[in-house]
Amino acid sequence: MKRFLFFIFIVIAPALYFNGCIPSKPTEEVEILPSERLINKLEANRRRIKTFEGTGTISIKSDQLNNSATFKIVVSKPDSISLTIMGPFGIELAQAYVTKNNFAFYDAMQNTVYEGQPSDDILKEIFKINLSFNDLMDAFVGSVNLTDKLYLPPNGYEVVYDQYILKYMDNQTNLQTKYVVDVRELSIDEYELSNGEGNLLEGKYSKFSVLEGVAVPYNIQIKNLRDNQLLQIDYRNMRANKKDIYINFDVPDDATVIKW
Repeated sequence: MKRFLFFIFIVIAPALYFNGCIPSKPTEEVEILPSERLINKLEANRRRIKTFEGTGTISIKSDQLNNSATFKIVVSKPDSISLTIMGPFGIELAQAYVTKNNFAFYDAMQNTVYEGQPSDDILKEIFKINLSFNDLMDAFVGSVNLTDKLYLPPNGYEVVYDQYILKYMDNQTNLQTKYVVDVRELSIDEYELSNGEGNLLEGKYSKFSVLEGVAVPYNIQIKNLRDNQLLQIDYRNMRANKKDIYINFDVPDDATVIKW
């Protein structure tokens, strides 16, 4: 299956830029929040985005691959992701539809649909980075799931200039998570997961716009340092919580279907 999936990032797309950003609130309007209120607000903001649609450029760098392509992503929470990879002139090259219970991948060049149950290996083949399904769903929206932090006081909490810095330590796994949050817009600018030997996962988010009252980044960078993988997303257009945002996995009637 790898030779059928590998081609989806072969088409090189021109860089797309977005120059907009959120106007900063005046300093005197900013309320410094205690850690528990901050975490509650961040998690509430994440949950406001129920459906999301974005188009732009996706780039993957790893030991096996270094390419970019234009793409469209549709996220329907809590359990569906659709990814379409496009070539020159907007020609569809591949389409993937993944839920927690099944996946379907359409290879337009071969007019073949692969269907089956998702696994870590399947997700890695489709999205080219080793992340769980839930982490992928949040990654494409530029958010971080803080559900397990709602009732857990941080091990470190400080305000440095215009940023909150929160740190959590899991003594059982020896893993530390760090969040850097903009004081004014409550946007998560950086995320780090590390152990005693160094960082394992890094997320950086920039060029935010407000959707449904939530700061959502146009530029997303996720690094899996353990596997030497980089996912870079540069959105050109984004929408959220609109009635006409839905997943439409439509393939030709004469497509060959292979159960995987």
